[in-house]
Amino acid sequence: MFKWQGAAGICFNERNEVLMVLQAAPGEDKLWTVPSGTVEEGETFEECCVREFWEETGLTVRPIEMIHKKSGVLSDYGISYYVEYFIVEFISGELTIHDPDEFIHEIAWKSFDEMKNLPLAYPDDIHIIEKLLKN
Repeated sequence: MFKWQGAAGICFNERNEVLMVLQAAPGEDKLWTVPSGTVEEGETFEECCVREFWEETGLTVRPIEMIHKKSGVLSDYGISYYVEYFIVEFISGELTIHDPDEFIHEIAWKSFDEMKNLPLAYPDDIHIIEKLLKN
């Protein structure tokens, strides 16, 4: 079984909107998600989060706190996965796509109400964000 590990970053603006990306590989449906991706060799989960956030949004961020861990098995694909989610703080940059895979199609700040109506790549993520907004 292939073991995949990744990191995701959740960034709020002053209006409590979340920075989301619309992503899809060629031939896939475009779905919204928080910036995230694969941990590369020699990288920590925090470093992965910072790199993926920059690649997908053009923003430099700093992980503040790891707030969620998600793991499971996609038996149909022979993949086990593990993802660490971080609250991140904006440091610098302008919204622009640097994604070397060219899977990112759009970047946008979305309110929680908007998110509830978006086609999400990982629908369970909405519960993580909802919990953060209630704190």
